[in-house]
Amino acid sequence: MADLRLPKLPDRTPVKLSIQVTPQLFADLTRYAGLYREAYGQEEAIADLIPPMLTAFLDSDRAFAKARSGGR
Repeated sequence: MADLRLPKLPDRTPVKLSIQVTPQLFADLTRYAGLYREAYGQEEAIADLIPPMLTAFLDSDRAFAKARSGGR
């Protein structure tokens, strides 16, 4: 086995998840996608924006970060 600094990469196989949202949340996501397009000049599908949005939310939740690191 090679003595590499870089460890084996984690599993990056995407997992498909289907959800239902309220009409109000769908409208808000649609508006957000429009603001994203205006801000960056690039249109992205709502489904492509949701994973980074969820990641940002989870990363900003201190209680979750503590639990994830074994603090609970």
